[in-house]
Amino acid sequence: TQSRSSAASDVYKRQVLIFIITTLSSVVACKNVPENKVETKAPFFKLSLAQWSFHRTFRSGEASPYEFSKMANELGFEGLEYVTALYPDVMNSEDKSTAIKNFVIKSNTLAAEHKMKNVLIMIDDEGNLSSSNEESRMSAIENHKLWIEAAQQMNCTSVRLNLYGEKDPEKWIANSIKSLSELSDYALDLNINVIVENHGRITSNVPLLMKAINGAQKSNCGTLPDFGNFCISEEGYGSVFDGSCDNVYDPYKGVAEMMPKAFGVSAKSYDFDDAGNETTLNFTKLLQIVKDAGYKGFVGVEYEGSRLSEKNGIIATKKLLETLGAKL
Repeated sequence: TQSRSSAASDVYKRQVLIFIITTLSSVVACKNVPENKVETKAPFFKLSLAQWSFHRTFRSGEASPYEFSKMANELGFEGLEYVTALYPDVMNSEDKSTAIKNFVIKSNTLAAEHKMKNVLIMIDDEGNLSSSNEESRMSAIENHKLWIEAAQQMNCTSVRLNLYGEKDPEKWIANSIKSLSELSDYALDLNINVIVENHGRITSNVPLLMKAINGAQKSNCGTLPDFGNFCISEEGYGSVFDGSCDNVYDPYKGVAEMMPKAFGVSAKSYDFDDAGNETTLNFTKLLQIVKDAGYKGFVGVEYEGSRLSEKNGIIATKKLLETLGAKL
């Protein structure tokens, strides 16, 4: 009886000792957990950098546009959105076809070196696709085809084009549909999307823009909603941000109307308050619209302000998007 009692006492003592050790280990572990630790979630989108964000840097000669992939990588971006107008070696060349081929080789090499994804080519200054002058419109189409081929060779998903050349709404829609249809058919075999940005004047009148996009009736023809380009004033672009535009289309309504056909999103910014919020646009509301549309692709940072340096403006925009993207 004494032996059984002693054995039971030993078991009890061991159980108590194990309990004490376990409890102390838990307390120590809890003390090692940082206070106020918050689990961070990845945004519902990926981040790319619009090359236009560095347009002053490139145009001043401070840096070559071919440094774009290196600069974007250093700032923590995943994707690249090229702007044709920032490459004078291409745009001013008498042999545009050869110049574009050289651009493709250089850009692909640099993107691979810096482990970046080519996402989009923004085509500017290649003719008026909505012109009522048929010769002019067809010339613009041929110019754009060269860049569609380049996008395919760079494994981009899309090219962004402009729809200028006509002020009359009905003529503009008709001409735009013809050009979008032809270019979309050409791009389809190359697995490239043809997308249109709200880029000032008539193109920022979203109901008219969507008539052109939907009128083309092409699966690879869509939009690039830009958060800030909603000035539909005909006299110059004007700006939603500095109050210089006297005819502004509602940005939130416009983005919502463009999202069903969106193959990309451009998060344009201009300035920030002390809390890091954009001072003109409600980015939370805009990103919620993007999320509600089921979009999960690249969101491009496009800083266009002047108070902050281009680099700091890009960083501020990226931080805001990452913070809100995680919350949403």
